[in-house]
Amino acid sequence: MTVADLLKTNVNQHTEKKANLTYLSWAWAWAEALKADPKANYKVEMFGDKCYMDINGTAMVWVTVTMFDKPMTCQLPVMDHRNKAIPNPDAFQINTAIMRCMTKGLSLHGLGLYIYAGEDLPEEPPQDASIAIKSIQASKTLDELKAHYTASYALFGNNKDLLAQLSKAKDVRKAELLEVTHD
Repeated sequence: MTVADLLKTNVNQHTEKKANLTYLSWAWAWAEALKADPKANYKVEMFGDKCYMDINGTAMVWVTVTMFDKPMTCQLPVMDHRNKAIPNPDAFQINTAIMRCMTKGLSLHGLGLYIYAGEDLPEEPPQDASIAIKSIQASKTLDELKAHYTASYALFGNNKDLLAQLSKAKDVRKAELLEVTHD
């Protein structure tokens, strides 16, 4: 598996919504990281004898995730459910932030990166509907046209631009077939 593969991985089944944020399960993400790179590891950065940096009574954690022999470091404040820094956080709150930060670090390697970009799904490769349009244009009967359009719709139903092209091709061919049957 490569970074490109991780960038394409749909992680939505392993996320949870809290308020207006999406969280990826750290346990699932770490398992996926190990499948992609068995040598993957993470390191919680230390600040003296503390696993967080004290910033005016709040805390910031830092985690370095190494995958494919490339270390990437992320930081994350210890936050409450409103995304506000927690004054004098306890061990549980710090641990939660560390695991969230580790998951964020995994995203720098591609896994679930689109979540941090505010997208709903990973980027899909560009689609080409030219073959589907040709099959619609070559339909010899209205039933055949319906079958080709239905199959094409199922393939490209998530792409509004391609659906518009398919619909236009269907309408043109339908008009042509209806004209032939009336002559």
